[in-house]
Amino acid sequence: MNILRINMSAETPEVKVEPLGDYEGLGGRALTSAIVSREVDPLCHPLGADNKLVIAPGLLGGTAAAMSGRISVGCKSPLTGGIKEANSGGQAGHVLGRLGYAAIVLEGKSKSDDVYKIYINKDGVKIEKDNSLKMLPNYDLIEKIKKEYGEKIACISIGPAGEMKMSAASVAVTDMELRPSRHAGRGGVGAVMGAKGVKVIILDDAVTTPRQPKNDEAFKDANKRFVAGLQKHPVTGQGLPTYGTNILTNIINEVGAYPTYNFKEGRFAGARKISGEVQAELEKQRGGNPTHGCHRGCVIRCSGIYHDKDGRYLTKQPEYETVWANGGNLGIDDIDKIAMLDFIYDNYGLDTIEMGVTLGVVMEAGLIKWGDADAAINLIHEVGKGTYLGRILGNGAAFTGKAFGVERVPVVKGQALPAYDPRAVQGIGVTYATSPMGADHTAGYSIALNVLKTGGFVDPLKPEGQVDLSRNLQIATAFIDSTGMCLFIAFALLDQPDTFQAFVDIVNGFYGWNMSDKDVVDYGKKVLGFERDFNLRAGFTKQHDRLPRFFNKEPVPPHNMVFMVKDEELDQVFNW
Repeated sequence: MNILRINMSAETPEVKVEPLGDYEGLGGRALTSAIVSREVDPLCHPLGADNKLVIAPGLLGGTAAAMSGRISVGCKSPLTGGIKEANSGGQAGHVLGRLGYAAIVLEGKSKSDDVYKIYINKDGVKIEKDNSLKMLPNYDLIEKIKKEYGEKIACISIGPAGEMKMSAASVAVTDMELRPSRHAGRGGVGAVMGAKGVKVIILDDAVTTPRQPKNDEAFKDANKRFVAGLQKHPVTGQGLPTYGTNILTNIINEVGAYPTYNFKEGRFAGARKISGEVQAELEKQRGGNPTHGCHRGCVIRCSGIYHDKDGRYLTKQPEYETVWANGGNLGIDDIDKIAMLDFIYDNYGLDTIEMGVTLGVVMEAGLIKWGDADAAINLIHEVGKGTYLGRILGNGAAFTGKAFGVERVPVVKGQALPAYDPRAVQGIGVTYATSPMGADHTAGYSIALNVLKTGGFVDPLKPEGQVDLSRNLQIATAFIDSTGMCLFIAFALLDQPDTFQAFVDIVNGFYGWNMSDKDVVDYGKKVLGFERDFNLRAGFTKQHDRLPRFFNKEPVPPHNMVFMVKDEELDQVFNW
């Protein structure tokens, strides 16, 4: 495997292919964070020439391992000012792996306003200026690319938000149907790709074959045991395939942790109308599909396809986070309007969580009314058009809160909080506060134990045990993100030791390694070490590892709890 470096500062972008060298043994998040930590000046401007955008499949990208198609996108974040890794499903992770690249590194910065397309196949790399692609939304862009390159490709692209360098801009990845519906959403990674002048990367793996394991027999056996473990677990084998991630709406609402009206309440009266159960039924009635994989090799298949009232494709099945951010968080209980917002976000290339929370701040400011879905849609079109108002909103919740003088802005390190109130689930509050990425539920998903009782139980309403829980989950997640595996495998890994062992055996069988449980933990700690070190040099202190103070002061109904984990306890998360 090699690293492909493309320098966009040169008059004609320069291409260099080099071996992994010191980065050998790293993949996915581990590789993006290592490159950013070692090669990017922590004090640089995120949109300047000194920042780098690193796109890396996981250790198992391009192999026959189930669930291993995710791709990591890393850089210094324009949203947080710290290190960022956002990852996505879609086809690009496997295709890039089959082409033999462990990472693409976009370096420098174009000196013009031109936009470029990059085509990569087994014969090499071709970079062309193509200003006909300027400001095309993602779906229109991919339709144009398909006419030129056919449909047996995968694409990584940005929409207008990325070109306008907005801090909420995402990087889109095409799915199995070549739709730009999967996104590395968080932290403004799309703005960094836009700053490099790269509109789309086209990956063509024709006449390539899957990467071959060192120990074929051990790899196949472990993969078989791993798939069986996922299929027998109630979450990965039944709940997620049937209802998608939005199965969580009724569950989280019931336990009183569903942030409603910009984190003022813990339950939403209209939750049932936008639940996964209702959503899946609508999809079946309209000819969509609630059970669909976002990439080949996915056996959980929770992504789904959502059709409109006329039975036409509208968007992929909106995720729980998207439904919450643009549903209960705003007082909106119309699932079709939420699905429309999801499509618009994907088309303009925007993070659905960041933008939903931003709309909550806008409603808090009184710019539009709670529950007004049409007004929310109109505001997002302002973002796509790049109006002055749209440019404020497109830079996220923290920026918008300052613009409109709003005090209650739910962000950590400048990044919007996801769909679980940290007062009703104290463990996720620890992860939000301390993750090097800013508020990020996936960094250490305590909901698994606090609410779903997967792998054990820690009382979500008490501060005891939450620091240890978050620490252990953050370490484990860092390793999973580095393999390219979907994080949802964690449900089965936590409950079934034999499935966890099968997962580790897949990695060992492929690389000929002999990783133990301790090695997995050490690997995760190393990744977090890269990230914490970068943030430290970028000027972050322990004071940045805090929730907004209203979470410590305002009790949230129905439990009427505040966030109770003390600051000095938060400071112990990374003391190992």
